[in-house]
Amino acid sequence: MRLNEVIFGGRVPIEGYGPGFFRVGGAIHRGPLALLPGGPQPWAGLPEIELFLAAAAAVDVVFLGMGPEIRPLDAALRSRFDAAGIGVEIMATAPACRTYNVLLAEGRRIAAGLLPV
Repeated sequence: MRLNEVIFGGRVPIEGYGPGFFRVGGAIHRGPLALLPGGPQPWAGLPEIELFLAAAAAVDVVFLGMGPEIRPLDAALRSRFDAAGIGVEIMATAPACRTYNVLLAEGRRIAAGLLPV
């Protein structure tokens, strides 16, 4: 088996998560978290999406981890993402973390908004 080193291009992957926290870049972040091109930031959670809209020039898709289970996104919020030219993918937080890391390793222009599990 051949193993390849994963390179994240200067951005930091999600290293772990648990009840109420995320570990990113060796630091523990409690509560909702936004992962943006400039790094992780505390996030107020939905319906606050201004952090993501402000990053529209550097982000093609935002992954929203909705907590332990998937929930629908309010149509008005989805419309705001669409108007900014940002795709949005809704999923439970665990798969959002995994998907974020895979696409980050591929060099994609992504961001994530994660609600704790």
